[in-house]
Amino acid sequence: MRAVTDRLTHLRSDARDNRERILEAARAVFAADGLDAPMRKIARTAAVGPATLYRHFPTKQELVTEAFSERMRACYVVVDEGLADPDPWRGFSTVIERLCELQSRDRGFTAAFMSSYPGAMDFAADRGHALGSFAALARRAKEAGRLRADFTLDDLILVLMANGGIQAPSPAARVAASRRFAALAVQAFRASPDAAPLPPAARLAFVAA
Repeated sequence: MRAVTDRLTHLRSDARDNRERILEAARAVFAADGLDAPMRKIARTAAVGPATLYRHFPTKQELVTEAFSERMRACYVVVDEGLADPDPWRGFSTVIERLCELQSRDRGFTAAFMSSYPGAMDFAADRGHALGSFAALARRAKEAGRLRADFTLDDLILVLMANGGIQAPSPAARVAASRRFAALAVQAFRASPDAAPLPPAARLAFVAA
């Protein structure tokens, strides 16, 4: 009986390990190739067979949603903490800065957040919640006279799209460049722009299209 129990425990442990490898591989492949990356490449990267992959995640929609659920929770925390800040402009600025940094560290998450991925209804609802909370924060910042009156949620999407296009010779340089870009964006959104110092400039790589 003990031998059977040990075998079942070992099988469950192997299944957990396979699942974590698949999720880690999916995040890496989606970050490099986008959400259109084939499932077979994810299986190869995770060093599992296609049958194992599909046993854990029968559809790509399920894999995308699960792979980025932790990132979405981090996004929730960023927006909710900004909304809870008694200074709405500080909260608004912090959300822009932290979202840009999250994006610079994980482009796969950004692709999932920005897209309307077929069938990922839970993820779409999460995105709607985050954007709704940010819209409430923006309204408070406008009412305080700190955020320019013509700011819209489309401007946030524009910032994330532009930030996602940053090319740099290393991950650290990409994060540094993202921080500077976020500071520039925040200054542009001020109702009365000032000359607050920017973060240090980063040396960037020019990549041919």
